[in-house]
Amino acid sequence: MPVTVSAVQRGGHAQKHGIMCGDRILSINGHEINDILDYRFYETERLLHLQVEGSDGSRREISIRKGEYDSLGVECGTYLMDRQRSCRNKCVFCFIDQLPRGMRDSLYFKDDDDRLSFLFGNYITLTNIDEREISRIIKMRISPVNISVHTTNPVLRVRMMKNPHAGESLRFIRMLADGGISLNCQIVLCPEWNDGGELDRTLQDLTEMCPAVQSVAVVPVGLTKHRQGLEELRMFTPEECGAVIDQIEAFGERCLERFGSRIVYPSDEFYLNAGREIRGGDYYEDYAQLENGVGMVSLLRSEFLSALEDERGDDSVHSASIACGTSIAPILKDLLDLAQKKWHNANWKVYPIVNHFFGEKITVSGLITGHDLIEQLHGRELGERLLISSSMLDSAGAVFLDDMTPENVESALEVPLRAVNSDGYELLDALLGR
Repeated sequence: MPVTVSAVQRGGHAQKHGIMCGDRILSINGHEINDILDYRFYETERLLHLQVEGSDGSRREISIRKGEYDSLGVECGTYLMDRQRSCRNKCVFCFIDQLPRGMRDSLYFKDDDDRLSFLFGNYITLTNIDEREISRIIKMRISPVNISVHTTNPVLRVRMMKNPHAGESLRFIRMLADGGISLNCQIVLCPEWNDGGELDRTLQDLTEMCPAVQSVAVVPVGLTKHRQGLEELRMFTPEECGAVIDQIEAFGERCLERFGSRIVYPSDEFYLNAGREIRGGDYYEDYAQLENGVGMVSLLRSEFLSALEDERGDDSVHSASIACGTSIAPILKDLLDLAQKKWHNANWKVYPIVNHFFGEKITVSGLITGHDLIEQLHGRELGERLLISSSMLDSAGAVFLDDMTPENVESALEVPLRAVNSDGYELLDALLGR
């Protein structure tokens, strides 16, 4: 359906040509406008012929000459200029299905929208679109597209995603690849489901579509304690994590010989859970899958060490603490030990937080709640400030997953709270109070 204008930029092209709030943009240069992708793609031309419908139903033609890529200057009620598409799957490993009751409504929304894949890097399953949408992606050269594959066995994909169309939608991956669209793929690996020989099959099928398939991240299933009524699943043991690493690294070496890139990577969680040393930066090439936790620890460590090299250190007194997930805590402790060789009077502490809210099997920092921070840090020596990962908060930095605010935590612990991005330079600055 056409997009409705909710705001008009003062002095912009739209205002100068009489476009008003409540108007609907029906087409640009003869192309129907249904959402943000249509609008962004067709507004880039220098000469635009718009068909606009007023709030009273009257229609008019408007011609606008502007600079290439200049904005028309309108806003719509939603960012997508359309409804966000929700997921139609019921994946056995879905994290949202494992959330406890009583959390804010937005956390229970399952996104599976290809437009958000392009705009924000979200991963999609391709079960929510049709051939028309695939053709539009190819026509508009929307690239890369991030795809949650999980398995290329159509029967197994139906079983894992509990969607009868999950298997047939695999053909869209080939259509996108043949259309010249770059693809980043994700596999959530579940023991005795899509691992072992099934993983080999999936990796083989995906890498046969190189160079369109640029990268594949393999991440372990995450299980909370809130799985009542859900499919029986278990976590990988440390020994199994090691075997998965060996399997993926061997496949990656073959890809390196064949394509000049490893293409396939295990996430950092596999290394941490197996007690294996995290790979160095060269292994991850251009860090194509950071959002899936692939190479994030390696990059953080590399940046922190580089930041240390740039510093002379001194005898000034510093005190701060870091609250983090249990898996990353030993890594951060090692980095602080290195930093204290330059700042001898620094008193820096790392506090691993056990996840009571979601369950002790959840060991990453991004799922720590405000209540767990308060409960486990109350009365502890925290120094001049408490550092946390910015991933614990929403995109605005306003609330934790349990709706606690940073101000709530600061008040309860009587210490300033500072959210730090996954950046080694920023981490050192935060430790030094900069």
